[in-house]
Parts: sequence; structure tokens; C-alpha cells
Amino acid sequence: MASILIIAPHPDDAEFTMGGTIALLARQGHRVTILDLTNGEPTPHGTPEIRARETLRATEALSPADNPINRINLGLTNRQLTHDLASRYAVAGVIRRVQATVMFVPYFEDAHPDHLAGTRICEDARFDAKLSKLSMPGDEGQPPIHPTRLIYYYATHLKIVPQPSFIMDITSTIDARRAAIVAYQSQLGPHTANASLASRLDVEAAYFGSRIGAAFGEPFSVREPLGLGGLSFT
Repeated sequence: MASILIIAPHPDDAEFTMGGTIALLARQGHRVTILDLTNGEPTPHGTPEIRARETLRATEALSPADNPINRINLGLTNRQLTHDLASRYAVAGVIRRVQATVMFVPYFEDAHPDHLAGTRICEDARFDAKLSKLSMPGDEGQPPIHPTRLIYYYATHLKIVPQPSFIMDITSTIDARRAAIVAYQSQLGPHTANASLASRLDVEAAYFGSRIGAAFGEPFSVREPLGLGGLSFT
């Protein structure tokens, strides 16, 4: 089984875009960690305490009982993410700590400065994590490692239609995804500007599922070729 690290600039980015895949990977027995770079605050209807409770509920919704998902918050500043050495090394420390072999990060084209900076931080941290004779903050003494796969999920604020490299069939985990999404009521409750977002995300998942002959799907992109050990299609 793989150690999989999903990195999100803010709590809810991962759930809104690849929650079904996160639940699926955990059900398959992989060791799954979500790393939130910030606490996502301030927002109009949130507080750090509210967001922490929502994040816990969302994580529990995605976690199978026998393989709970690990969640880490790096504590960087929302709206001020900066692609700098300190941030890179902090992420590299987590990569080493969990010995990640697969990384999921936001798509590299976006209108949100935090997402763009977060992706650059993660891409460089993947390289930094393999550097020998150099400790990283928070690595807990774990050795250097270079994740073999870097996969991009579409948490983009650009009004684009994704052209994915592949689509994950999340039909079996759509209910867990829905529960994780609605956990974030401070961001998409009836009192917010995003009150219709949960239903729109459902429609989006149905569309991508239709592209692969499934009920629901989530799109992903890669820049490096994916090696296959065989053919097993949905």
C-alpha cells in the first residue's frame, strides 16, 4: 500500500475537488494524509474554531472505520501564502514524516494566489524532501524520500473546463464525498454566497463520471507519464 499525501492550501479544497478519491484510497487500504497549509481564515462566516470543527467532521466522513485519515495543518497564513524556502522546507518535512510516495496538489493554472503559491511550494518541496545530509523541520528523523508520483487536482478558480489526464470513478464513495462537503457549513450554508455550491459539485462529479461510463467521477492531471502494470478499467 502507498503513503498518499494530499496537500490543500485551505481546509475544504481537497474535499470539494477530490473527496471521493480520498475516501476511495483510504478504503483501499492506503495510508492517506491531508495536509492543509492554512486554517482558511478569515472568511465572512467562519472562525478558526469553526473551521477546525468542520475539518474534523469532513475528515471523519471520508475515513473508513479501520483506516482513519491523518490530518495535519501546517499553520501558514491564509491569503499570504508565499513560495519561499521556509514554506518549502516545512512541506518537505511533512513529506518525509509520512514517507509519501504519491502527492496530490492543486492544478498549476489558477486565479487564486494562495493556490498558485501552494502548488509551487509543493512542487519544490517534493525535490527538497530527497536532499541528503539536510534535515527538514518536522521530519521527525525520517529519511529523505522522493515521491514517485505528483498528481494535480482541479481546485481552480479559473472559469475553465478541465481536460484531465484521467478520471477516478468515485461512484462507491459519492455519499462520503457529499457528507464531507456539507460539513463546511460556514462556507456553503444557506446564509453564504456559495449556498448552491454543494449541488453544483454534485453535477460536476456526475458529468466527469459520464465521461468514463460511471455515475460519478473526479478529474486529475499529470505532467509526468504514469507507469501502468496492467489494464483494469471501470
